[in-house]
Amino acid sequence: MRVLIIGSGGREHALSWKISRGGKAETIYCAPGNGGTAQEGENVPLKDSDVAGLVAFAREKGVDFVIPGPELPLTLGVVDAMREAGIRCFGPDRWCAQLEGSKAFAKSIMQQAGVPTAACGVFTELEPARAFVEEKGAPIVIKADGLAAGKGVVVARTREEALEALESIMGGVFGQAGSRVVIEEFLEGEEVSLLAFCDGKTALPLPSAQDHKAAFDGDTGPNTGGMGAYSPAPVLPDSDLEAMADVAIRPVLKEMARQGHPFTGILYAGLMMTKDGPKVLEYNVRFGDPECQPLLMRLENDLLDVMGACIDGRLHEVRLSIRPESALGVVVAAEGYPGSYEKGMEIKGIDEADALPDTKVFQAGTARSEGKTLSSGGRVLCVTALGADLAEAQKRAYEAVAKIDMEKSRHRSDIGAKGLRRL
Repeated sequence: MRVLIIGSGGREHALSWKISRGGKAETIYCAPGNGGTAQEGENVPLKDSDVAGLVAFAREKGVDFVIPGPELPLTLGVVDAMREAGIRCFGPDRWCAQLEGSKAFAKSIMQQAGVPTAACGVFTELEPARAFVEEKGAPIVIKADGLAAGKGVVVARTREEALEALESIMGGVFGQAGSRVVIEEFLEGEEVSLLAFCDGKTALPLPSAQDHKAAFDGDTGPNTGGMGAYSPAPVLPDSDLEAMADVAIRPVLKEMARQGHPFTGILYAGLMMTKDGPKVLEYNVRFGDPECQPLLMRLENDLLDVMGACIDGRLHEVRLSIRPESALGVVVAAEGYPGSYEKGMEIKGIDEADALPDTKVFQAGTARSEGKTLSSGGRVLCVTALGADLAEAQKRAYEAVAKIDMEKSRHRSDIGAKGLRRL
């Protein structure tokens, strides 16, 4: 089987790593890929937004199976285009991808499906949005409606901070993604991620995971694409997964099907566990990054088999096999991320870290040049390890991080701390 993975992050390296070990893929292409995916297969110089180019490449190379990693190609309709070309593609169609592409759309679906979520207002003009903030006060949450690479959400602690966020977002810092904003009530609690394989009717939840969005220790600093993750998260134990899927995943599947667009792929619910019960913060329509890395280290099934069952509507025949260990990943980022940062720093120690037991360094913002691995992005690596429990997984991951040598880099030192406190 020839497989094409779309994207260039740590998630795409994890997908190619997992598939290469399944034995069913004779060739793995990754577009555009990174230094890690180049070791698992062949990188292709095509942007993830070039839907026509990706379809043409898949046709030319006789690709049998396509896996879009990031949200952008999904919202641009890559699944629709591949289907029209007769190529199997894992993910939701363009209409369903609006669940992530538009926060206002997602809110509408949640309300129609009866999914618990924060009260909100949706605005396309600055002055009514300012008046809403003045009326509601702070803390309050300001969200760009469209895609902003995980950085379009501001949790404002004061009115002034909320008004500044509105002016920034609606003033164009995220381009067209900020032309409409969703303003939500602030929910207090602990966040957790619930991802599920879906075939339009059936949802098969993966174990819980917890991302760490804030740039610095103690969940301080600006939001990023994610600085680390672990699975399972004690705040959502395995015994509660089915019940939580009944609250946050299956009602949306039912509503999307009712509207004539069955959802196929990964549906990811970002949950806030409040004192009043779980509430959905947002939906993503693909694997999270960095949640994907620890989740795939725990998944024992052949990934292509599960994804194929989703496409064929046979997910009810599948039983997920999950390793009992915990897994934890720490993101090594360039200094300055999520703001401006340097590129081209040499990265040493990856092989040494990979040689440790049950450890894998997933590459994200990397490129190979003259036999060296160089940084090419803000989030550079996700150093991931398995352990008998969360404490051991954390210990092993940080032991592996210590093997990495890269100038002008940084990482959070407290990934997993919330889970350990809860335990």
